[in-house]
Amino acid sequence: MKPTDPSPSTPHPRGGAPRQDSLADRTGYDEDFLGPTVPLALPVRTSVETVILPYTHFTVVFRPDRRLAASTAVCIDGGQLAEDVPRDDVWLFDPRLPKEQQTGNDVYKNNSLDRGHLVRRLDPVWGPAAVAGRANTDSFHYTNAAPQSDVFNQGKQLWQGLENHLLDHAAEFDRRLTVFTGPVLHDSDPPYRGIQVPLRFWKVAAFMQDGALASTAYVLDQSPDLSRDAERALAGAKAGAPPPLGPFRTFQVPVSDIAELTELDFGPLPDVDLMPPFRSPEERWRRLESLDDIMLHS
Repeated sequence: MKPTDPSPSTPHPRGGAPRQDSLADRTGYDEDFLGPTVPLALPVRTSVETVILPYTHFTVVFRPDRRLAASTAVCIDGGQLAEDVPRDDVWLFDPRLPKEQQTGNDVYKNNSLDRGHLVRRLDPVWGPAAVAGRANTDSFHYTNAAPQSDVFNQGKQLWQGLENHLLDHAAEFDRRLTVFTGPVLHDSDPPYRGIQVPLRFWKVAAFMQDGALASTAYVLDQSPDLSRDAERALAGAKAGAPPPLGPFRTFQVPVSDIAELTELDFGPLPDVDLMPPFRSPEERWRRLESLDDIMLHS
């Protein structure tokens, strides 16, 4: 099915004016933010139903069947970032979707799972103070989260620092960046409390370099052990317990590999990938030990 837009407003339970939290005025991701058009990453298969949820400076393409996002897209204006906006850590259901279609706190409480931001909290927080504050609050919707291991290590530090690193290498005159992020939603993902926990996450960045559109792509892997297949690695999981997630490993990968893994359409981005296409198979996924390992020139 084609993606559907949510209802333009959420009526007050007793009728009358829409509630303040209806999110009806959010305009979301701007596909022309960089100049060249870079559309949302949508499922290739029309049978995959999604709901388009616009927020402040970002949009979530949500899959109700998985109760998680298929993809997210955010516009980042590096020249206007508001880094002094405090985080409030108050997570909200999106009123445009039934709560039972969202992954709420019941999945995250009393275990080792974090609510992992898909659109990083700081990325949409730019512009006038009121707009930046609204973007900050918008990023704390359950629709913008997915379960991640609470183990904090170098791999996750790399993942969280990617946008800053890429902004520093984007065109200096505007420092603009668009970033697509999401979980790899696979049928074999381990079940837990009514959802399936993704074992990998992906990120595709687009920016202008030397006057032309460019892109790079990354994978964050939290599977227990890359040397074993997922079924064997998860065989020791206890019923009702969260899956035994492993340490985070971050890779730079071809954009085309992300498209294949996720069955999402990334428009022009696979063709402007800065990762050299003719690499040996064992180096096709480049393990990142530090931000200096990122390849930003083809």
